[in-house]
Amino acid sequence: MTNANPHRGEANLVVAGEALVLRPSFGALVAAEEELGSLFALVERAAAGELKLSEIAALFDHLSAGRPAAITRERIGEAVVEQGLAKVSPILRTVLGQILAGR
Repeated sequence: MTNANPHRGEANLVVAGEALVLRPSFGALVAAEEELGSLFALVERAAAGELKLSEIAALFDHLSAGRPAAITRERIGEAVVEQGLAKVSPILRTVLGQILAGR
């Protein structure tokens, strides 16, 4: 299991017993932006409490490159629902903070 480095804006998300490292790399953020639109708008929607579950799952999907093939975007979304938004919010806050603040 690889541990996330919160000083780099990384976070761990447990999916199907696996700790996925959510790493906001340039490539991952570009791919997320291509799908979800402007990252600034994504952060604004999150701050306003208007981020959709599908957007959270998509963002986490893009940020978790190198995960086992069995862990699909759908499984990531199910893990978010299973854990609840209260538990997932700090993870989301960490990666969104990295998007805003950079290194």
